[in-house]
Amino acid sequence: MKLTMQDFMQQIYWKNTVLDYFIVAGWMLLIWLLLKFFKRYLIRLLQNITSKTENKFDDQIVLAAERFVIPYAYLFINYTIITALTLSPKIEHILSAGLSVITVYYAVRLINYLLHSLVLLYMHLKNEPEERIKQLNGVLVLIKVLIWGAGFIMLLDNLGYNVTTIIAGLGVGGIAIALAAQNILSDLFSYLVIFFDKPFEIGDFIVVGNTSGVIERIGIKTSHLRSLDGQQLVMPNAELVKSTIHNYKRMERRRVVNSIGVVYQTNATQLRNLPEILKEIVTTAGATFDRAHLKSFGDFSINFEYVYYTETPDYLVYMNTVQAVNLAIFEKFEKEGIEFAYPSQTIYLSGNNQPETALPMGKG
Repeated sequence: MKLTMQDFMQQIYWKNTVLDYFIVAGWMLLIWLLLKFFKRYLIRLLQNITSKTENKFDDQIVLAAERFVIPYAYLFINYTIITALTLSPKIEHILSAGLSVITVYYAVRLINYLLHSLVLLYMHLKNEPEERIKQLNGVLVLIKVLIWGAGFIMLLDNLGYNVTTIIAGLGVGGIAIALAAQNILSDLFSYLVIFFDKPFEIGDFIVVGNTSGVIERIGIKTSHLRSLDGQQLVMPNAELVKSTIHNYKRMERRRVVNSIGVVYQTNATQLRNLPEILKEIVTTAGATFDRAHLKSFGDFSINFEYVYYTETPDYLVYMNTVQAVNLAIFEKFEKEGIEFAYPSQTIYLSGNNQPETALPMGKG
């Protein structure tokens, strides 16, 4: 007996006719062609539109749709088409479990991608330096691990496992791990404090206790400094956060406070003119004068205190200015006949009211 095409289409295999299989295959092919068309033309159209806007986040949304949403949509629609067939409970369970795995996989990847893109865009909008953006990878890795962990727990819940017991076990295990690795966790949280609070950045010159140097690297556990004598110093982040940090790179200017003493033989006119002389010297050296006062009468000198600023944190400029001011003071005093004071004592001989000699302390 000859089998007609109609009879062939009505043949039943695994509880479905051949026609059912052809219909499913046809729908899958049609959906593939539609998504191919959608990806080729509509996505390109959206990319052209978003490329003309100032907002860069819409570009990332289009890329995320192309990379994650369209592939998942294709798989999900195919799953829906296939389940229209009459399937055995075992096959249905396998397909359902596979869809759960695919759903969690694409959902976690989409969330991580959008989160990463959003944070990077925010960093660029804030004009953060490249070093800060590199440090961001350490923070994002931790966040992504947490998101993958949450996705894994959701997957187990969808597959029918008792996640309450798993979460309780993870909680107990987490406490044990935290106690065993509390120093590592302390450095890790300190890294987050350094990243978000920004007490220093790469390239800053800092002083912490008796340690000083330029920041070369900020790691998850330690930060690396290069000392002035060339040594590399590796310091735990927890110790840095606990300490008082002097960040000299963020100084807007440097303050100089100096004292100077003149002899008691200096006349009143010279004493009265001395603050103005100091002001002139400081201003000529390119610094910003603040004040100069006769501060006190010492045992061996009349003491003046003067204050000025160098309008840059650069240490070399600071020292050059201090040197210029000090040399100018010495030259001015020599010209005006003003004597610097030094510790001395005057000795009077018996029966003579005139001083015999005046020697510096420690001499003679």
